[in-house]
Amino acid sequence: MNSECVIGDGKKMESHIVTSVPPNHRFHEPEKAVKTITDMAVWEKSEAYMEYTGFIATLNESIKSKPLSVDCKVNNNVTQLLHVLEEINNMIDEFPPVEQPQRFGNTAFRDWLDKVKSNTTTLLQKMMHESLHIAIPEIKAYLEESFGNATRIDYGTGHEMAFIMFLCCLYKIGFLQAEDNVATVFLVFNKYLNIARRLQKTYRMEPAGSHGVWSLDDYQFVPFIWGSAQLIDQPKIYPPVKFLEDDIIDKYADEYMFLSCIKYIKEVKKGPFAEHSNQLWSISSVGSWAKINQGLIKMYKKEVLSKFPVVQHIMFGSLLPIRRFPLHQ
Repeated sequence: MNSECVIGDGKKMESHIVTSVPPNHRFHEPEKAVKTITDMAVWEKSEAYMEYTGFIATLNESIKSKPLSVDCKVNNNVTQLLHVLEEINNMIDEFPPVEQPQRFGNTAFRDWLDKVKSNTTTLLQKMMHESLHIAIPEIKAYLEESFGNATRIDYGTGHEMAFIMFLCCLYKIGFLQAEDNVATVFLVFNKYLNIARRLQKTYRMEPAGSHGVWSLDDYQFVPFIWGSAQLIDQPKIYPPVKFLEDDIIDKYADEYMFLSCIKYIKEVKKGPFAEHSNQLWSISSVGSWAKINQGLIKMYKKEVLSKFPVVQHIMFGSLLPIRRFPLHQ
């Protein structure tokens, strides 16, 4: 990828997301590697960590000040990826919620996820050129982890992370390119977000390790980061406190991911916003969207990427390796 991106402490460094792998590259199925708290230090210095945070920062830069309706380049590969997500979405229709005594965690979700997993290889083979099929056993693991846990019937930021890692891998094998950055967030990630919300509602999924009022949301985090980037220098929703106003939410939820997140929270939670979403309430008093955006990236690293209960589930392969990131390249 061509641009600079902000990583870690905010200093600029050259983006190190490569867009293809050498012909002799050996793919392998990703595995969990953070088994104990002491492994967290290995993760935070790993290539996977640097690639992942760099990927989020690079896409963050490319969508600044842009509404979802912006005219962005959509090539055939992006279209094929959207078809895969649409097929996954349509499978929900085949598994309506079952009658069961408990209110949360409808067991029909397990049947839906089984169907998805039995189809991912075929879907990805149809999506990608034959020359990339060798990568499927590695990248499909991230896609399959993106929608929630079958045992607990829950969904959280770790599943969201798996999907973003899936996207990152598609860049690394060259299926997606730098010119697809805007479409990757606005079309692909946004479609994924809508599927995740549909699953949460349809199967009444538990939040995975809900953080209570000090987290942004029971389920998502990254759409708040990228959504706040969209709102930088956007005069219609300024100062940021305006994002709490119902008429602003209704008017702009389809244009800005941040507002669609707020709209969704207001639909699924009852009671005063300041009580059920205290962190977002306090963010509303920050003076600019640029400050909110940078603050959310820091918060994400601290509250998600440095938390063992999330990181223990991350899988590492050849594209996102656990090995130490080389300081001198």
